[in-house]
Formats: sequence, structure tokens, C-alpha cells
Amino acid sequence: MNRRKSLTTMTGGAALLSALGAQVSEAQEEIKKAGGKFKHSVCHWCFGSIPLEQFCVEVKKMGIESVEILFPEQWATLAKHDLTCAMGRPHAVRGIAGIPNAFENKENHDTLVEIYEDIIPKAAKAGNVPQVIAFSGNRRGLTDEEGLKNCIEGVKRIVPIAEKHKITVSMELLNSKVNHGDYLCDRTEWGVELVNAVGSDRFKLLYDIYHMQIMEGDCISTFTKHKEAISHFHTAGVPGRNEIDDTQELNYKGICKALAAMGYEGYLGQEFVPKRDPLTSLKEAVDICTV
Repeated sequence: MNRRKSLTTMTGGAALLSALGAQVSEAQEEIKKAGGKFKHSVCHWCFGSIPLEQFCVEVKKMGIESVEILFPEQWATLAKHDLTCAMGRPHAVRGIAGIPNAFENKENHDTLVEIYEDIIPKAAKAGNVPQVIAFSGNRRGLTDEEGLKNCIEGVKRIVPIAEKHKITVSMELLNSKVNHGDYLCDRTEWGVELVNAVGSDRFKLLYDIYHMQIMEGDCISTFTKHKEAISHFHTAGVPGRNEIDDTQELNYKGICKALAAMGYEGYLGQEFVPKRDPLTSLKEAVDICTV
């Protein structure tokens, strides 16, 4: 190839990349305008067969602004693509900080302080990780009151770190009926009581619509009533945790209209496990949730 042809090819390639970039930006703006104030996110683990780098490229085309539930070593990949990690995830240490073994046990608290002393400053330094996830752990014979007392004590120890670095710690509400037997933070009222007792704007709940539909139902009324205690939302179809289309019982279009109406400005994270082509299902989910 001679110099003229080479320059022509390079110029054409640059023009194509510029055009593609403009299309992505337009798609993002259209979703922002149409979807109210809340932003679109997606959990990578559900789509784990797609490498993260490739996944970032694909979700950007859909106007999705965040890929979440990722470990610190994965955040730089998102930054390369100008994406946020709406919810960071700490590594468990000696089995502590995962779903079954966390704040419910007072013996875990020292280790949990070490874990969050590590991840919270990293999230602040990254600049694209506004929240990190937390779990209550399982009951293991504890009453709700005993578990609540232990969680209050443990969470209060990490809140000063979160406040210092302006990072929100969000405890996820999970069902104990189907997926996570014996999980403690399995009802909204219990979680709200914990948030109120901790008393910090840097500790909130992750309201998983799938999980709370299984445990309680009445999702719109519940999350609207307790909106001040909630900092993040997840989706999935009920039953089965698959696509959020009309094959399942939840009306996600109505749910998202309620989120917009109550002034929610955070992220809505798609966390369904696709049964069909994953990217097609994800695009359909974003369309459903754009209200």
C-alpha cells in the first residue's frame, strides 16, 4: 500500500470510528431523555460467557451507562470505555463478606472492617464506583432482633470510612424462600429498620425487585414508601430469574414508570439470566425499562 492509499484508509477508518462514537452518544442521550432520571446498568455475572471487554463495547451501543457487581481489578476496564461500575464488589476474606457469612456474626466484624477499609478508598480513587455492595449473612439460629443488633453494630463500624470517602455501602435484600435459604436481610421492613438504626446517608439498601416479589410482592407500594432507604435497584423475571418480558408475572414497564415518578435518580441494574440470545434479551430489557 502506498502512502496516499494508507492515509486514505486511515482517514476513512477514523471517520468511521467517529461516526460510531456519535451514534453511541446519541443512543445514550435518547435513553436518558426517554427514560426519566434513573440510569441503566447491568450485572456482568449474568452474561459471564461474554468477556468483559467485549461486553463493555456491546452495552455502550445500547446506551447502558454502567456494568456492575465487579471486583476492583475489573474497574479499569470500565474506565477505558467511559462506563461506571454502579455497584462494586469486595473480595471475600476467609469466606467473610459473601452472601451467607457477613455482618450477622459479630466475630466477622474485624475482618469486615479490613475488607471495607480496603475497597472503599479504592472505589473513591477509581472515580467511577459510587457504591459497594454488602450482605447481612445468614441467620444460623439468630432471631431477627439478634441479627439486627449484630448488623447494626458491624455496619456502624464501616460507615465512617464510607462517609470519609463519599462512597455508599448498599446492603442487598435477597429472598430466603427460593435462592438464599436462611438469609437474614430478606424483607424490606427489616432492612429499613437497619438503615434507620445506622443513621447515615452512606448506608442504604439494594432493593432487588425479583427477590422482593418472591418474599413480599407489592413492590411498587413498598419501594415508594421506603424510597429514602434505597440507593439501588435490580431486575429479573419472576419466576425463574430470566428475561423481564411478558413471559413472567412482573410488569416492568409499570415498575419503571413508578421509579421515574418517585424521582429515583440512581441506577437500575439488569440482573436476569438470559434463556435466549443474551444481548438481544438485554436490549429488549433496556427498551422495556425506558419509560
